[in-house]
Amino acid sequence: MLWPSREVMIEQLNQLAFAADWVLPGLKEGQILTGQSTPEGIADFYLERGVQAVIIKTGPDGAWFKTAAGDKAAVAAVKVDNVVDTVGAGDGFAVGTLSALLEGKTLIQAVQRGNKIGSLAIQAIGDSEGLPTRAALAE
Repeated sequence: MLWPSREVMIEQLNQLAFAADWVLPGLKEGQILTGQSTPEGIADFYLERGVQAVIIKTGPDGAWFKTAAGDKAAVAAVKVDNVVDTVGAGDGFAVGTLSALLEGKTLIQAVQRGNKIGSLAIQAIGDSEGLPTRAALAE
């Protein structure tokens, strides 16, 4: 067992999150880690502790974010007709979002990229097989 208890897990993961500029939990993860039930409640929990932006994956609905400046928005998911395997979708979302932020894209553009990569990931079996190359992403 990695953690001696659920409480220790929550405390240690939150200590790491509080030191981050950007936190990207899934909705269920955020609920467990914060005790909050809504995306806004989860975001406020982290924003009140110094995080700059909280981007919450909301599954087939896409994602929702809120910043320390109070900006917030829902970003729609990319429609997928044939979901094959959801393994790797969250990692794809994170890498897409973070890479776009590091390139200076707006938060909405970054989350759109994250949603796009997540949508590609769920159309292939495996955790990284559906992830695009940078060239394919630009198409």
